[in-house]
Amino acid sequence: MSTNEKIGARIKRFREDRGLSLEEVAERSGLETEFLKAVEEENVYPSLGPLLKIARVIGIRLGTFLDDQVSQDPLVVRCGERKEELSMLKGKDKPVALKFHSLGRGKKDRHMEPFYIEILPEPAEDKKLSSHEGEEFIVVLSGEVEVSYGNEVRILKAGDSIYYNSVIPHYVSCRGERAEIYAVLYFPE
Repeated sequence: MSTNEKIGARIKRFREDRGLSLEEVAERSGLETEFLKAVEEENVYPSLGPLLKIARVIGIRLGTFLDDQVSQDPLVVRCGERKEELSMLKGKDKPVALKFHSLGRGKKDRHMEPFYIEILPEPAEDKKLSSHEGEEFIVVLSGEVEVSYGNEVRILKAGDSIYYNSVIPHYVSCRGERAEIYAVLYFPE
């Protein structure tokens, strides 16, 4: 796999390798065919939930979309060497809200997905709760982070952390200009 290959192209390649049409993935995942087409062709990602659904239907783990298929143990990622792997867009013509930097890329046998994430401001109407199997652990590095979890909203500041079951509808956003977090996501097999 080329390390320069876009995530959407990787998803398409894995889907086609398994003989699945866009329509079959849409039906099995509950996602719209047009959305899946935008993911594959335009690299549009609204949240990790849909990517997880796609991975489940295709029969691979989420991290495979980010992997370079090198297995290193222990894996060390130097701060100056980490690269943005994935940006969560709110749609084709809307700004990026989250910039994900994988901290697990290169360890293909992992069971967790660690990320450094830059969170940028977004309009309140774009903040839609989503859920998926697993758990999430977040530590705020800078700025203020708003975590909507079910019917509750928690405000976290630098040094604060939160650990939750991600099957409960949730949304993570920044308050103010920008925030930075470390997040570890666990998705059961």
